[in-house]
Amino acid sequence: MATKIRFLCVGDIIGAPGMAMFQKWVPKLKEKHAIDAVIVNGENANKNGMGLTPRIIETLKEYGANVVTTGNHAFDQAEVYNALNERDDVIRPANYPPGCPGRGVAFFSVHGNPVAVVNLHGRVFVREMLDCPFRTIESLLTFVKTKTNTIILDLHAEATSEKRAIGGFVDGKVSCVFGTHTHVQTADEHILPRGTAYITDVGACNALHSVVGFQQDAVIQRLMIHHKMGKFTVENKGPLLLCAIIVDVDAGTGRALAIERVRVVDDTLTVD
Repeated sequence: MATKIRFLCVGDIIGAPGMAMFQKWVPKLKEKHAIDAVIVNGENANKNGMGLTPRIIETLKEYGANVVTTGNHAFDQAEVYNALNERDDVIRPANYPPGCPGRGVAFFSVHGNPVAVVNLHGRVFVREMLDCPFRTIESLLTFVKTKTNTIILDLHAEATSEKRAIGGFVDGKVSCVFGTHTHVQTADEHILPRGTAYITDVGACNALHSVVGFQQDAVIQRLMIHHKMGKFTVENKGPLLLCAIIVDVDAGTGRALAIERVRVVDDTLTVD
């Protein structure tokens, strides 16, 4: 069994640009950095930037993903409901109410070592009716820790303060907490006092010159007049961006050994 597992955790994929960057760069990053497992948030991977489909899941798997996580857009495409219920490699936030499609934790093996990936959603500035993320993860870990000490948490949340608070709450109980949802990579990657790797937001895979992956003119208009006029459109023009982190974890103890930000800008890729 390996004593160290190296994870690549990839931020929210936004539409075709994000998919193109994942397909081109994740295999390269896996080879260059000797990556053992890939976790990616795919909730915005559909062409319109909302939701994902079974075909998208298969593409992400083909290009290296071990587990696909989601968030508040998990259920935007109805055709994914069966996949959420039937597959063990795509998950939604664990603190969604009972009865929602899917589950909040995935298990898989890396070189004979069991690994768990947990998905969780924050509640601050969020309209969804969600259970308490603190109590949810506390309860869930009583089960997950019987299976493995190597636990990666995708924390999908709006407020940086809530993310940091949950990070502190699970410090020493999980291997890594990487934030998603705000789509902007933060520069606060570090290992918390009890051994959990943490970053407030891992960032996104999208067009570099966009507003969190969408054409900026419509976003600016909405912010200026405070009214929802028209739909946001995914920005497809390059350069394109991929954001991620690399995390090394001791497979025995589950403690993080290192965390490093990854930011790739590609001005050669074009998408329709």
